[in-house]
Amino acid sequence: MYATRPFSIAVVGGGASGVLAAAHLLRDAPTGIRITIIEKRASVGKGLAYSTDEPDHLLNVRASNMSAFADDPDHFVRWLDARGVHSADWTTFFAPRQTYGEYLADLLRDAPGEQDKQSGRLAVVAGECIEVTFRGSRPRLLLADGSSIDADCCILATGHEHRPGHGTPAADGGPDDPPVGSSDPVLVAGTGLTMVDKCLSLLLRGHVGPIYAVSRRGLLPAVHTRTGPLTIDRSEIPLAAGLSHFVSWFRDLVRATEAAGGNWRDVVDGLRPHNQFIWQSWPGPTRRRFFRHLKAWWDIHRHRMAPQVHARIRAAIADGQLRVIAGRLLAVEPDTKEADTTRFVAHLQHRGTKAVESIRVARVHDCTGVIADTTATANPVIRSLLRSGAARPDRLHIGLDVLRDGSLVGRNGLGNPRIYAVGPLTRGTFLEIEAIPDIRVQCRELSLALLRRVSPIEAPRAAVG
Repeated sequence: MYATRPFSIAVVGGGASGVLAAAHLLRDAPTGIRITIIEKRASVGKGLAYSTDEPDHLLNVRASNMSAFADDPDHFVRWLDARGVHSADWTTFFAPRQTYGEYLADLLRDAPGEQDKQSGRLAVVAGECIEVTFRGSRPRLLLADGSSIDADCCILATGHEHRPGHGTPAADGGPDDPPVGSSDPVLVAGTGLTMVDKCLSLLLRGHVGPIYAVSRRGLLPAVHTRTGPLTIDRSEIPLAAGLSHFVSWFRDLVRATEAAGGNWRDVVDGLRPHNQFIWQSWPGPTRRRFFRHLKAWWDIHRHRMAPQVHARIRAAIADGQLRVIAGRLLAVEPDTKEADTTRFVAHLQHRGTKAVESIRVARVHDCTGVIADTTATANPVIRSLLRSGAARPDRLHIGLDVLRDGSLVGRNGLGNPRIYAVGPLTRGTFLEIEAIPDIRVQCRELSLALLRRVSPIEAPRAAVG
């Protein structure tokens, strides 16, 4: 640590990843640091994932596994209990996402020393970071309002960036869009968890009209049930035999587990401690094959619905209100046959055929997920880093290239110990880095590494792998 002034850390993004990074730093360092969170939203903690106002939008991870601190697994359930939320079995309780956003905000208010507002250890700046430059080796963060913040190091925690809409004024169903009647047909692009949330919102608001959900494979997330994760030793996992052999091994393990009275969830959950290691052991071509052919299947088994949500979705399918379509959304255009210019015609090509179906809808909701290529980002701070060469995309272009400690790899192939990324931005290196149980471990490891650092920060390191 610096002897004459606190070690300053700027965190870009005040959603879950940014709050977890700050919370670990505040907990691990009783003195000697100053953290500045830069967040353009009105409050920290909620971000994109937890900004919903719907109490029926539930977490897709059990409350027992949603503590911000892996070494204090009951932290979240104690917080719930203190606020009058009780459960006989926290391993089967799925808390509202809105509630979890409140928990994240409380992490900062309750951090050691933060009750004393004169401590100066944490500052939250309402604004948007648009560029990172360097004064010598120290990062300078430029904000949209023209101000700047200097720091000893910077942590990027901007989370997921969703794809743009399908070119219609009503693509995302924003607050300025005309209202949709309760019996109007609606199209949702995507069939993952974001679609599930959108469909659930419509149902909760009394929507009785048809809902069409379309994705390339038409796959819906599976449902959580009680599981007993397998204990899998790393030496049992066939890492060097290629993807086909790995898939065969996985399927054989599922069959053996089911024959013994378990289910596939036991295998998926048992692999979780090894997922990042497996991903990092694969060469680039294997990662590309997995991402192209298997990731959609993996995601629906790995990221599952809470049972209550699953029941509502299945009921909507059973009564014919929700129709899930495997195919491509070719185009969305204004419906010229309708006097109402706010209506659209969506053209769908069904999977495995050349057949095109045209559907008249009042709204198209884009729930297709995150951008497929990080170089197509609209985030100004990420664009600035890529443009300057301080960052580069990972090999699959699904995030930023980082070393295993999270430090950004620049165009020169070297890791920069002054600037780091956490959360989904690092999925090219870690893949499984989107859920709280994974992000909290990453943030703890980064916190400990930063707090061991002394001045001057060491020289850049070469990227490996």
